[in-house]
Amino acid sequence: MIKKTATIMALVLVSTMLAWSQTYRYEIGPAVGVTGYLGDVNRSNMYKMPRVAGGGIFRYNLNTRFSFKGNLLYVNLAGDSKNIESKFPFDQQFSFNAHVVDLAGQVEFNFFHFGDGPRYKHYKRLTPYLTVGLGAELSFANGNTSFGMVLPLGAGVKFRLKERLNLGFEFTMRKSFSDKLDGITDLYGYDHGMAKNTDWYSVAMFTVTYEFSKRCVKCHYIE
Repeated sequence: MIKKTATIMALVLVSTMLAWSQTYRYEIGPAVGVTGYLGDVNRSNMYKMPRVAGGGIFRYNLNTRFSFKGNLLYVNLAGDSKNIESKFPFDQQFSFNAHVVDLAGQVEFNFFHFGDGPRYKHYKRLTPYLTVGLGAELSFANGNTSFGMVLPLGAGVKFRLKERLNLGFEFTMRKSFSDKLDGITDLYGYDHGMAKNTDWYSVAMFTVTYEFSKRCVKCHYIE
């Protein structure tokens, strides 16, 4: 009986170690998507003038529930004050085309234990997640250059396509703390300031990531 119990425990331990040995700490890959803008010249329809975004992401998987992600994105934004309800002084019309470099770090919380592993641990190959972060943006719009902080807030979903290869979709609203993101400011003759700044933009992006750097498994220690 003791021998049988020891054999079962050994098999469980080995299978657990093998499952962990197939997990990886890091992911890297490209991102591409669609952007929207809300601000001084567009207060309601975020996708009135959709544009594109592209870049790359790097993710560190702390465990099956939490990840830290860094993304470097090129974001194109556009807006036009035609056919909007707001009226500007002297019936002026404003439009812009902005090129934004977005560098941000985000924390992700998975709803389920994401990945492959022992059945009793309830790993899932598909999980939704919530994300929040902080970053910086450099915007070039209408001949003006501005720099500011950005706050990404959103949600997404991850899918384990196969070992070491994941697909993802993420939607974030990104609050800009620079009132010059669109190259337009003081439209009514006063400065909005950071607290009342109206500039937001969204990024809906698809990602493909490749996992690398196996976790170290030594006896009962898991890195």
